[in-house]
Amino acid sequence: MADDFELDTDDLTRRMDGAIANLRTELASLRTGRGSASMLDPIMVDAYGSTTPINQVGTVNVPEPRMVTINVWDKALVGPVEKAIRESGLGINPQLNGTIIMLPIPELNEERRREMTKVAAQYAESARVSIRNLRKDGMDQIKKAKSDGLSEDDMKFWEAEVQDLTDKYTKTVDDTLENKQAEIMQI
Repeated sequence: MADDFELDTDDLTRRMDGAIANLRTELASLRTGRGSASMLDPIMVDAYGSTTPINQVGTVNVPEPRMVTINVWDKALVGPVEKAIRESGLGINPQLNGTIIMLPIPELNEERRREMTKVAAQYAESARVSIRNLRKDGMDQIKKAKSDGLSEDDMKFWEAEVQDLTDKYTKTVDDTLENKQAEIMQI
């Protein structure tokens, strides 16, 4: 019965890819002293009775390296967008110009850069925890198959497969974090 056991490594890979994608999204929201449209992705605006991403209530542009602009489509939403940005914790002070909200990106001082590298490390650790939880799921499936009659050799093979996947994705998290921290510390 358990001789035909095959662990769904595609599912584990897909879920680990999701953890990496989530990490990259979180890291993109960290300010590095340069403007980017993705830094506004996590910010939600109360619009039309529901929370909506900023990029769905206006056009986000980066006209120059230290400036991000949002051209809000509905005049009534300028206030809620400005409020959402102020409360987001990005440390940016929005400036209004009609329906255009300008976000000047200030220089980061050394202390703020170090704080941001710590935040990036927290995001990476969350991704590592997700990957370890997925590893545990895979190992639990293997243990269940072992109790259903999976051979010892097959069990070792599948455990090695899961561990290889885990190591590969953990290294990806570490590399991504290292790159982001270097980007943050760059002056």
